[in-house]
Amino acid sequence: MILLDFTRALAQLSDPRFRRVIFLGIGLTIGLLAAIYALLVLAVGLFAPETVTLPLLGEVTWVRDLLSWGSLFLMLGLSVFLMIPVASAMSGIFLDDIAEAVEDAHYPGLPTPPRPPLMDALRDALTFLGVLIGANILAFGAYLIFPFAAPLIFYGLNGYLLGREYFQMAAIRREGRSGADSLRKRHTVQIWAAGCLMALPLTVPLLNLLVPVLGAATFTHLYHRVAAKG
Repeated sequence: MILLDFTRALAQLSDPRFRRVIFLGIGLTIGLLAAIYALLVLAVGLFAPETVTLPLLGEVTWVRDLLSWGSLFLMLGLSVFLMIPVASAMSGIFLDDIAEAVEDAHYPGLPTPPRPPLMDALRDALTFLGVLIGANILAFGAYLIFPFAAPLIFYGLNGYLLGREYFQMAAIRREGRSGADSLRKRHTVQIWAAGCLMALPLTVPLLNLLVPVLGAATFTHLYHRVAAKG
């Protein structure tokens, strides 16, 4: 049944509302990373000395240029790790649009739920971003201690985080926060399994940028399926 939820989500990728969220998420992510790089360059320009006197080398005048180029390569390296969680956070602001598109196509006739305030959606998205980055940083220690189990740890951890976040997003629209929590606890294993399925594309370049949208759509289907059972 989880695979059916996923294939339904995949089949709807051509929906204009899906494409809009994908492009908005990627565009905002690139814009945010560019802004961070601009701040790094500004900091180098303001605080890096123009000349430095070093032993043996004497007066060096290219320190600022070196730091500027170094900040560029640092940002390119960090973007490899930050692109996905940041894209998830940026797309998360608009994931209510995805749930609405899924319900319009597959569950017509449902009453329209109230849309969450933009600031609430932004707060939830940034909270998820912090948890996702923090948990994966902590997981690096486990990867070093148990390298043979690193893939299982990665998919298990991110599957849990993605499943919890996307199911909560889908359920809270119609159940409220307490109702969503209760429903999630009754279907923890199924939600975790669906989250692990969402975690698989995280390691595939380009495809990983679709994870927020596919996750929101898949878990909207999953929510309606388990809610019907109670």
